[in-house]
Amino acid sequence: MKIAQIAPLAERCPPKFYGGTERIVSYLTEQLVDMGHDVTLFASGDSVTAAQLRGCSGMALRLDPDVQEQLPWHLAMVDRVRRQAREFDVLHFHVDLLHFPIFRDIAHKTITTLHGRQDLPDLPPFYRQFPEFPLVSISHAQRTPMPAGVTWAANVYHGLPERLLTPQNSPDGDYLAFLGRISPEKRPDRAIAIAARAGMPLRMAAKIDRADACYWAETIEPMVRACDCVTFRGEIGETEKPEFLGNARALLFPIDWPEPFGLVMIEAMACGTPVIAWPCGSTPEIIDHGVTGFLVNSIDEAVAAVRMAGELDRDKVRARFEQRFSAARMARDYLAVYERLTNARPAAPLLIA
Repeated sequence: MKIAQIAPLAERCPPKFYGGTERIVSYLTEQLVDMGHDVTLFASGDSVTAAQLRGCSGMALRLDPDVQEQLPWHLAMVDRVRRQAREFDVLHFHVDLLHFPIFRDIAHKTITTLHGRQDLPDLPPFYRQFPEFPLVSISHAQRTPMPAGVTWAANVYHGLPERLLTPQNSPDGDYLAFLGRISPEKRPDRAIAIAARAGMPLRMAAKIDRADACYWAETIEPMVRACDCVTFRGEIGETEKPEFLGNARALLFPIDWPEPFGLVMIEAMACGTPVIAWPCGSTPEIIDHGVTGFLVNSIDEAVAAVRMAGELDRDKVRARFEQRFSAARMARDYLAVYERLTNARPAAPLLIA
């Protein structure tokens, strides 16, 4: 099958540091190539892939000091894909809704994975105008705010290559981990409060976007400085994650927003590390309470979960990751969608999952 994967340009595939969507596009692309498919990746020019790469920017836009606005770059990429669309059996988009207006006549050749939150008030009127586009959700919770009438092709949970992150042989387990992005909805303030109350060291590895610089400077940085138990180390790369996550007693995921998926949760599970999270968005679908972590509703419950996390079987955490969240499983799920898409007549509705 000839498949085009269209990635955001903010980060390369795979990202050097933070970048959830581009990371998933990379894992899916490489897995499809391994399965023998003819895959072309539209992405930043510094991406690393076994597929055919069609670079649509010189480098990851977030890391390019000369780039002030990312939208023109993405629109130029979408136009390029449209001009080359006849080369492919399936066009798999990961850029939200940018392509809808100019791909309407060949919507039957497209599949769109929604990677972001869908509860923003301006989105439903747009989706109602384009019901012919087959959509893939990354959690059932992500679908909740979507209007009736959209075409759901499937729900496909993210997956990681099984050998990408592996458990530590002898984890020291003497600290808690926070990995991701410093922003109000990720609630790093809760993570600091939990660690302080539990009497545990907290190691934070996180990206600070320009949009969140004030939140960091005014709220989180003072808390970090005031708490002796907290160590902040900024963004980390893929090679640092096994040590960072694998040696932690638990990953804290104390979010306060409708998380569409939360890739860091399965990264922790791949390392055999339990996750302690608030039941927001996708977390009840990802975490098996009492097996791969705990769902909590307060700081007090989180502190109690920190104590119980050390009693969980880390081999079972890893086994559950392999059962549910491997890249091979993700690729098989998407291939099933592609096959339904290509086997259906253009005028026929796509089978709804």
